[in-house]
Amino acid sequence: MKKLRKQFQGLYWRQMFVTAGMVLLTLLLLGASFFSLSYNYARGQKSEEIMAKARVMSQLSINYLENGRYLDIEDLRSDPDFQQLATFAAIVSDVHFMICDTEGHVLLTTDQTLEGKVITMPESMSREILEKGASARRDSLGGLYESRRFVVGVPAVNPETQEVVGEVYGVSTTNSLDSMWQGFIGLFFMTAFVVLMISFMASSITTMRQVQPIREMVQATRRYAEGDFDIRMNDYGRDDEIGELAASFNAMAESLQQTERQRREFIANISHELKTPMTTIAGYTDGILDGTIPPEREKQYLQIISDESRRLSRMVRRMLDVSQLQAIDPLKSGSHFDICESMRRVLISMEKKITDRDLDVDADIPEEPILVLGDNDMITQVIYNLLENATKFARSGSTLYLGVTTIDGKARVTVRNLGDTIPAEELPLLFERFHKSDKSRSEDKDGVGLGLYIVKTILEQHKEKINVTSENGVTTFTFSLAME
Repeated sequence: MKKLRKQFQGLYWRQMFVTAGMVLLTLLLLGASFFSLSYNYARGQKSEEIMAKARVMSQLSINYLENGRYLDIEDLRSDPDFQQLATFAAIVSDVHFMICDTEGHVLLTTDQTLEGKVITMPESMSREILEKGASARRDSLGGLYESRRFVVGVPAVNPETQEVVGEVYGVSTTNSLDSMWQGFIGLFFMTAFVVLMISFMASSITTMRQVQPIREMVQATRRYAEGDFDIRMNDYGRDDEIGELAASFNAMAESLQQTERQRREFIANISHELKTPMTTIAGYTDGILDGTIPPEREKQYLQIISDESRRLSRMVRRMLDVSQLQAIDPLKSGSHFDICESMRRVLISMEKKITDRDLDVDADIPEEPILVLGDNDMITQVIYNLLENATKFARSGSTLYLGVTTIDGKARVTVRNLGDTIPAEELPLLFERFHKSDKSRSEDKDGVGLGLYIVKTILEQHKEKINVTSENGVTTFTFSLAME
């Protein structure tokens, strides 16, 4: 029962019930409005039609009612000419007539079913006829008829004296208007049923097309929660919001899959990178403690333990730096700084390392300031990492290049060195975490493989990219910064 109730609370059934309710409510309102307007119109038309015929009959009755020619009912009924005239008029007009005196007593009726009965019309109708000149209603006339009929009464007025000498009532022969509207109601309900069924089918198809992708997304989300990012959404070839949602969902799945892959690679890499220094530290420490390493060589191995400890510390610190960088929005403050001054500070800080490698520097840095948008410390770190990387891999006695130019509203920074050519297939990997190029080309063996990854991370935070080329031993790193 609970499962069934939950099923009917789903989006599909809610949409179906809302659609069916709206269609049904619309049909009821339209039907009621149409019925009311058309019924009132038809009733008015019927009343006017009967009233017109009753007026004609009142004119024909004047000669028989004026001057008290008929003193009682029998006198009027015994007149064959008038009886024949009234009957003929009733047959032609399809209306029963009742000729009455001024008090509403029926003197003659063309309805054979009422022959022999003493009939008095309702006093309210007689009074209304005398006061307003006409009266119309639907009435059973005190039970004379089984159902209510249209009854219209008009006065019989002497055209010369303008004296009311009697009353003439017209009564519809049948309740044809009621029968017509009963048929209309049946037709309305049949039409409403057909329209409702068509609406159900159309709504079912439309709702299913909307709900099916959502159900697939629910299933896919559960799969993602279980760590399976291979499932993809079907966009059903649609260009509407559902198609856009499916495309966005697939893009999210791609991003999650890539993030998961990077997470696993990161864990694998960091496990590998941490394992080497920790194994070295543990092995040499145990060797000293158990006497495997002779006392005269303890200092040598203690130095190795110290170097590996510092390298481990640097690696952890770099990883913390990366985590902090990814949480910073450098463009939020909208501040500017002089990129030229930052480049000069990096050159000064790198002077000893450059000199130790016997390198020259070609610095193409303008004297005039070039203001760029971003975080000064972070960009300084980018320049430092690039220049340090170029220094490590530069050929001894060669020249480093560090320069900046302005192109299309951006400052373009270039760092270039002369050394071994980096293979084309390795260029895209330079900015990956823990990736290190062939150490045989570098005299620095203690890198942790995070310097260029930090460069890429900082520039991505600044909504910029870095490019690298390596041909004929010349390796060039280039990145841009917005000036406005």
